[in-house]
Amino acid sequence: MAESILVKRNVKDSVFTNLFQHPKYVAQLYEALHPEVGAVPEERIEIVTLKNILTDSIYNDLGFTVDGRLVVLVEAQSTWTVNIIIRGLMYLVQTYQDYIEKEQLNVYGSSKLVLPKPELYVIYTGEKKVDEGYITLSEEFFGGEQSALEVRVGVITDGEKGDIINQYVTFTKIYTEQLKKHGRTREAIEETINICKDENVLKEYLSSHEGEVHDIMFSLFDDEQILNATLRDYEKKGMEKGRAAGRAEGRKEGRAEGIIENTKKLVFRLLGKNKSDEDIMDTLDISREALMQLKAEYAKS
Repeated sequence: MAESILVKRNVKDSVFTNLFQHPKYVAQLYEALHPEVGAVPEERIEIVTLKNILTDSIYNDLGFTVDGRLVVLVEAQSTWTVNIIIRGLMYLVQTYQDYIEKEQLNVYGSSKLVLPKPELYVIYTGEKKVDEGYITLSEEFFGGEQSALEVRVGVITDGEKGDIINQYVTFTKIYTEQLKKHGRTREAIEETINICKDENVLKEYLSSHEGEVHDIMFSLFDDEQILNATLRDYEKKGMEKGRAAGRAEGRKEGRAEGIIENTKKLVFRLLGKNKSDEDIMDTLDISREALMQLKAEYAKS
């Protein structure tokens, strides 16, 4: 299960972050979120997505401001969790901190600060049925009771036909269909790109950045191939080692050694790709304590 989530989830979400590192498509996203405003020139958009400079720092999928008066944070998820509310809050706090430092604002002064108004969204593309609308900190974590803090996240499962959200969601659906048809193979990735271009789904983006998109999707595909190959190798070695003590025990030992060593290798690989702690723990289903131990090993390597 974890292996399947790794490929399907990271391919989709990595394409999302790559797509929306281009102001042109961010402007289209803002228009899709606020159709009442209409088209917004790229010059009015500033991308403020958090970058993971250090392995223990946090980073998000997309953050941008509009005219310095609005800050919009958007996450892409193909596995559902209401913890996106907490993550969104963490991303917003860090975004505000960066904004305050950049603008050299004095939080200890007597003058009231002028901050961009926040909006938080999650674009969900998984198979679980999730209603569109808003989820809140009070409802999901405190039984509806009000507290000193409220956080509201807009849940989006599709856009209006043809807009950038709809095209991204359609891309993920086509990719899922091709996975079911071809398995986790390069053919599934190539067919996804070809079908999307033929059906005018992210066509401009896929055409002008095709090499880049191939690299993203193929590298994540290769990660899983390495994971499976390594697991099979360790299982085989364990079974050979355990033949003297019995085939069943050897198979058990081999799989255990393989899982441990392979998890370590994959954590190192994901850290090298600047994946967040939350993404790694969610993808590999490991505890924070285990991740911290592996991160300490990674820092020494």
